[in-house]
Amino acid sequence: MASADLPLAVGPAMSATLGLEDGMFTATLIAAQGLGAGDISSACDRLRDAGCAPGASGWIDTGVAADILFGMAPDAARAALEGAFPATDIVVQSSAARTRTLLVADMDSTMITVECIDELADYAGIKAEVAAVTEAAMRGELDFGAALDARVALLKGLDEGVIARCLAERVTIMPGAKPLVRTMRARGGHAVLVSGGFTRFAEPVAAEIGFDRAVANRLEIIDGKLTGTVARPIVGSDTKVETLLATIAQLGIDDSASLAVGDGANDLAMIRRAGLGVAYRAKPIVAEAAGVRIDHNDLTALLYVQGIARSQWVDA
Repeated sequence: MASADLPLAVGPAMSATLGLEDGMFTATLIAAQGLGAGDISSACDRLRDAGCAPGASGWIDTGVAADILFGMAPDAARAALEGAFPATDIVVQSSAARTRTLLVADMDSTMITVECIDELADYAGIKAEVAAVTEAAMRGELDFGAALDARVALLKGLDEGVIARCLAERVTIMPGAKPLVRTMRARGGHAVLVSGGFTRFAEPVAAEIGFDRAVANRLEIIDGKLTGTVARPIVGSDTKVETLLATIAQLGIDDSASLAVGDGANDLAMIRRAGLGVAYRAKPIVAEAAGVRIDHNDLTALLYVQGIARSQWVDA
């Protein structure tokens, strides 16, 4: 593959130019620290050596993200490319099903940078105790519902006002979240935030980022104090999958047009079920099972995955 191919801009509008069609695959390289034409040539050589029959290549954004088309053996392509380039995420997928019209996303440590329950616990002086349970649950070592009940019980008696304070002082939107959601919606997509966390965080976070709606657990509060309980049914792994499938049916789209992203064990089922399941800076159990891992870049990588160049992003 000659580096001279690279000036082509790759994206939905260029599909005819690059010959995207059923039976073809796309390997997308997204670099957090820069990508050169020599890297693309090396990647093409790796694909050729792996028997993947590489074809055309092109930049999505010069020096940041590029596509290589190839004809066969996607598993071999992924194995050949992952880890071969520093601070670079590799995404391999069918070229024909690249555009996604539904995004279903986890909140804590995915769309925001913290775990809200751990931050609430910090105001109660028990963050270390609660965070240890959160981490174990996200690694899949504990039942999510039981772990949630146990952690919320420790917050019994906490003043309701701490929730607003925590939201204002501790909750930060994950880099790339706003462009991802707003760009997909501007292109006719639908976005749902589905969280094992709490509505008092999920609803304002969803509104700020630009989601269509949010689904989350409801903390029970009486006389301005947390009761230490969560309303039933608990929003966990099953709810996340059900939300994904119900929204696919509601929109009347094919499963392949859906994208799910998360980081913890309770996201695994929806990640596996979505057309494109993404583990974002995820726990090992999730990273190992997901078809796509984003470890180095922010959430705008999921726009590059769809062939959308920076000039097409919606930031506000």
